[in-house]
Amino acid sequence: LPTFTFFYGMELGEEISVTLRRGRDVHIRLVGVGEEDEEGYKKVFFELNGQPHMVRVAVTASEAHERQHPKADPANPKHIGAPMPGMVSTVAVTEGQTVAAGDILCTLEAMKMETAIHAETDGAVARVLVAPGQQVDAKDLLIELE
Repeated sequence: LPTFTFFYGMELGEEISVTLRRGRDVHIRLVGVGEEDEEGYKKVFFELNGQPHMVRVAVTASEAHERQHPKADPANPKHIGAPMPGMVSTVAVTEGQTVAAGDILCTLEAMKMETAIHAETDGAVARVLVAPGQQVDAKDLLIELE
């Protein structure tokens, strides 16, 4: 596949040619992408050398993540956001728990390095929006204080 297509996918109506081996080219055109069904799949419609085809493709973790995860409001001191993209390693608090400034709320792991997320103020945990093993992006809302 062309590098751009490999990393970013195709746009509707886009057509590419892929050489499988010398003298054997395949022409692919993206015709449409359906909505996500209740099982977490999308139907992808394409033409392969002019012949219509359809496959069911699982929704990627990043697509599911984009739908579900709110961003922290930087102006709100009660919002604890992710300082970097990574994976949640541990969550040290539960909803309703009282925390003091400096307490560890959770830890994130990125590129084999762990970062502890500390409470900046005293308060009680109103919501915990992440779980261990979950991927997060920078500025995703992790924990909200009351």
